[in-house]
Amino acid sequence: MEAELVALASAGATALVQQMVGDGWERARTRIAAFFAARSGVTEEAVGADLDAAREELLRAERAGDEEAADEARTEARVEWRARMRRSLLADPRSADELRAILDELGTRPQPGTVVNNTLSGDVHGIAFQIGSVGRMTNHMSGDGGAEARRP
Repeated sequence: MEAELVALASAGATALVQQMVGDGWERARTRIAAFFAARSGVTEEAVGADLDAAREELLRAERAGDEEAADEARTEARVEWRARMRRSLLADPRSADELRAILDELGTRPQPGTVVNNTLSGDVHGIAFQIGSVGRMTNHMSGDGGAEARRP
């Protein structure tokens, strides 16, 4: 159960950081602030201020045009909010359903059995890497020499 909660916290933090720089920020901010406030004894306004500060750091890094700094800011925000979510979920495992509902509402929760298709074509030389979390993977070779990887 703990591993599932940690995975949910990770997915939640990733989704939150994506929302921080996206169009749905206000709705995400409102829902996440309420989620934390209900469990921490801190007001929604205080949590919202923390969220806004993290968002401002991300936006400042992105506006600076330094991709390395922007990546670092995204990583720091994910780490911070993943830890907060993990602590909240471990303290109240029943809150996992609420976080899942928030992620579904925001359209950011990864769906089980997601299929990822990668196609290599043309004059490709060397080794191609796909980096990420892969459970079971099946490679399918097409007649034109392209490879397709699927996660069942």
